[in-house]
Amino acid sequence: MNRHKEVKSASILGIIGNLVLLIIKGISGIVTGSEAMTADAFNSAGDIISSLMTYIGNKIASMPSDDDHNLGHGKAEYIYSLLVSIIIMLTSYKVLKDSILAIIRHTKFSFSPSLIVVCIITILIKLFLYIYTRRICQKQKNLLLEANCKDHRNDILISSLNLISCICAMNNIYIVDSMVGIVIGIWILITAVKIYKESYDILMDKSAPEEIKNKVYDIIKTHPEIKKVIHFNSNPVGFRYHISFTIYLDGNLSTFKSHEIANNLEKEIDEKVKEVYLTVIHVNPWEE
Repeated sequence: MNRHKEVKSASILGIIGNLVLLIIKGISGIVTGSEAMTADAFNSAGDIISSLMTYIGNKIASMPSDDDHNLGHGKAEYIYSLLVSIIIMLTSYKVLKDSILAIIRHTKFSFSPSLIVVCIITILIKLFLYIYTRRICQKQKNLLLEANCKDHRNDILISSLNLISCICAMNNIYIVDSMVGIVIGIWILITAVKIYKESYDILMDKSAPEEIKNKVYDIIKTHPEIKKVIHFNSNPVGFRYHISFTIYLDGNLSTFKSHEIANNLEKEIDEKVKEVYLTVIHVNPWEE
């Protein structure tokens, strides 16, 4: 199964799983009046939108290059992950607002054993989604999927805190419910800001990390005929990078020979460094 098909499968599974959780959390939150459960339901609604954005972004990113998009459509992943982060921020605002108002108004809710059952079901479903998504994410290095993976992980913690608030409610300690709602809201906000920053950096053409540059330089060092390297530039193309640089070769070499060396080096880098989408090398003559 190729990269885009695996991401598609993970996003569809995320939509289905979060839809189930939204329904049971929403019903439970409305019936009992629990702020923590209601906040968790809003979180699941945001997760559905995130998974949907992942599906759409991945579909666009999988389109091949064309005359209007010479380097493909890979940046769609980051445009949609940026949208996901904004949606998550709005979800965080709603959760924080409702939880703080609940503390101010001393809101209580009707405890029900169903709240504990919902929390346990949520933890189990999210644990499965996290393990499944993380496996694909580690393999495919997809930022959209990484955002979803972090979201599943956060939901496991959130639902665990929600479970604690339900246990406290059994002993008539209701303020914990609203406090958990606030913790959930803050956690969601932190996750959203991290995703936003990662997406923003890529869309602003942040250069390739040193790890990738070092891989390229290690290959260049195996070619003693290359005297010098300057003007190393890189810009992201989806989950990979387009790189270019200038090499200096013996000025006495023929034009054919010098360009043959550059062309072979381009092919070698593209084959050996999986993070590189395209390599372009300019040749200058070296004078002792």
